[in-house]
Amino acid sequence: MLDTRTNPFLFFTNVVLDQALYWICFLPVIVFLLHQLHCRTPTVPKGCRRLGLPLHQSNLKDEYKHKYSQKTPNIYTDENGHYPYRIKALFTYPIKSCSAIELDTADVVPAGFMYDRQFCFAEYITPKSSKTLGGKSQPQWTLRTLRDGEFSRMVLIRPEIWIPDPTSREYRSDLDEVKSEGVMIIFYPRIITDSVFASYFAKLGIRLGLLSRELSFRVPLTPSSDSISSYPLTPVKIFSACPMAYDYGQHIPQALRGFLCASNSARGPITLFRECPSYRREVFRCAPRKEKLGFQPVTRFADVYPINLMNLASVHDVASRCVASISRLSIRRFRANIIIQGPSAFVEDSWKRIRIQPQHGNDCDGIEIYTVSRTMRCKLPNVDPDTGIRHPTEPDRTLRSYRRIDQGDPTNACLGMQLVPTVRG
Repeated sequence: MLDTRTNPFLFFTNVVLDQALYWICFLPVIVFLLHQLHCRTPTVPKGCRRLGLPLHQSNLKDEYKHKYSQKTPNIYTDENGHYPYRIKALFTYPIKSCSAIELDTADVVPAGFMYDRQFCFAEYITPKSSKTLGGKSQPQWTLRTLRDGEFSRMVLIRPEIWIPDPTSREYRSDLDEVKSEGVMIIFYPRIITDSVFASYFAKLGIRLGLLSRELSFRVPLTPSSDSISSYPLTPVKIFSACPMAYDYGQHIPQALRGFLCASNSARGPITLFRECPSYRREVFRCAPRKEKLGFQPVTRFADVYPINLMNLASVHDVASRCVASISRLSIRRFRANIIIQGPSAFVEDSWKRIRIQPQHGNDCDGIEIYTVSRTMRCKLPNVDPDTGIRHPTEPDRTLRSYRRIDQGDPTNACLGMQLVPTVRG
């Protein structure tokens, strides 16, 4: 047998073969990681700008400070002797039950905040109680939210809204992004597979910055006249209503379904719906009537009313009672559009009407809003918006212990107020 230690040619050959085998084994992995590096950042939609505050900024960064637990002193009153309170933060939720976009200013339309609850995820299921004349179950698309324990990770899905910007150098009226009135980019966490080999290299790629922690896809904000035939109007069950909505299922990647249904592979097909303005639900119950407003209030995919308001002091009161279970109870768990600071805890319970206007503006710059109902709370706030993990009892148990205050529904706790804007379309 030839000794490679005394034969330089054989030694060199073995080294080359070893290196070749090494590169043959790892070249596909390297190519994959480089491809992911190239694709990890979605391209900016042409002729558009991103809506909302930058991700690293938030008006709630100091939400846990003790000063928000008490009434904030005011140095002046309005012409009626009332103390004006301040808006702490504004949020819109483009996809129901998913992450919010924090705003610096909000455009209010008849259906609430612009873009709020404009989209929702739905599952194609067969309700056990739904029967046809033939005795067979009738399948239907049904709204899915954080209330469903198996969908609590929806809160980790992060939408970005990009709207046409005429000041952009790339802006053109014939761009698809402009014709669709903007683009929504939807980010969701990358699922690490159970395969040891794939899992190792995926985690390595993330650590090296070659793989992003999130995947993404994009959808048009509004079906353009050129593409509207691609989005069939389909009924989607929202509690007792079944409004027609545009089916955006063609855009959903398989990886997103894997993320949403990771805990139950037996779930039905998942799709994304976009509300159709012609089929918005009219709001009655406690809302002011058409005879009073001149129009009947409407909503998109919100539970009932278009806008929700929360008082930071009220959440501090709740947080102080369940601190043993949740050390920091964020107001973001309650998914409000308007968060205020200034009033004492629960003062908002008795409000009937409010007016919001710029601090240095005039009456014409403001908007009047009816506070039509207290917000009845379910277990949805048990989900941590940062992790998607559902606490087994809190804050629901604490709320039920002392906030069942509404005679119209004595079994459920109340926190926050439901609003209807006096904005006509």
